[in-house]
Amino acid sequence: MHQSKLRSWRLPVTASVVLLGATALTACSGDGGSAGAGSEDGYEIAVLLSSSQNGYNQAVAKGVQEMADELDADINLTLLDGQFNADTQLSQMETAGVGDKYDGVVVVPFDGPALAAAFPLGNGIPVTSVLNPIGPDLSEMEPQVEGVVSTVAVPAGEAAAKQAEDVVTYCADLDPCKVVLLVGQLNAPLDVTREESYREVLEAEDNIEIVTTVEGNYDPDQSATTITNVLQSTPDVNVILSNADQQTKGAQIALEDAGIDPSTVYLTGGGGTTESIQNVRDGIWKADYINFPVSMGAAAMEQLYNALTGADVESYVNADEVGEIEPYATKETLDETPDYVGEWEG
Repeated sequence: MHQSKLRSWRLPVTASVVLLGATALTACSGDGGSAGAGSEDGYEIAVLLSSSQNGYNQAVAKGVQEMADELDADINLTLLDGQFNADTQLSQMETAGVGDKYDGVVVVPFDGPALAAAFPLGNGIPVTSVLNPIGPDLSEMEPQVEGVVSTVAVPAGEAAAKQAEDVVTYCADLDPCKVVLLVGQLNAPLDVTREESYREVLEAEDNIEIVTTVEGNYDPDQSATTITNVLQSTPDVNVILSNADQQTKGAQIALEDAGIDPSTVYLTGGGGTTESIQNVRDGIWKADYINFPVSMGAAAMEQLYNALTGADVESYVNADEVGEIEPYATKETLDETPDYVGEWEG
């Protein structure tokens, strides 16, 4: 991909400025000019993040930025912080749909079903969604509501089932095989879907005991505390199945603090951070479900631009296929791509 002229930009996880409102970030390629209502002078794009403090969301925004720089147009991006709050993000989407301030929206939904209430937007502008769909069915990737033109994602349940199937393989000779489920947020629709898929696969196996499901909130520190508490009652845990690398990082810390070699436990996460990929290469983690958030953000911006300019739009972009490698990674698969380091840092 063409290197963004603002490629060094990223929002640090410890950013002191919380983007509660609109923060304009970029002036893109071209000679400038004021954007608005799809004018030939450029485009104003709102980028609605589920949380601007979350590394995954920051990586998506980076991809949006890079594609905006690559396109032959003036594109100004404005980031909005959803603060992991469904009501906040719904309000932001409704506001973006009023008047002619924005020409389009890229969104990482916190709650896809709840966000559907904003549609159709009053100004009819196109929207692309990243990571999960907008609408009542989180397994349906084709647009479900009027105004969404493309979804860059994979069905969360299918991805979670594949993670769980790999756990079943690992547990084949263990009876009981004690499994802890470490999900992002216990009440978030996407994480609820993941937990349901984990349980559907694992509960079919007589030798697997699901010890508990705990919340990591996509945060290493919170996850470390949570797993430390679990280990006090179940020190002989065999598997910690997490949907996020930040959480698996916290689980690893908790194991080490408890005097347990993390390589003796099946640790897996989701996201494909540079650290997680190295951990799998080193045998500290057994597997990782690699995401490509920078490439996903770029794909969403590209499809939005296609919609704005009347070009062909891919209504569904399979997020597992936008990266360079097989997303379900083990040490063996990573050995086949020794130079791959991942797209982002958690």
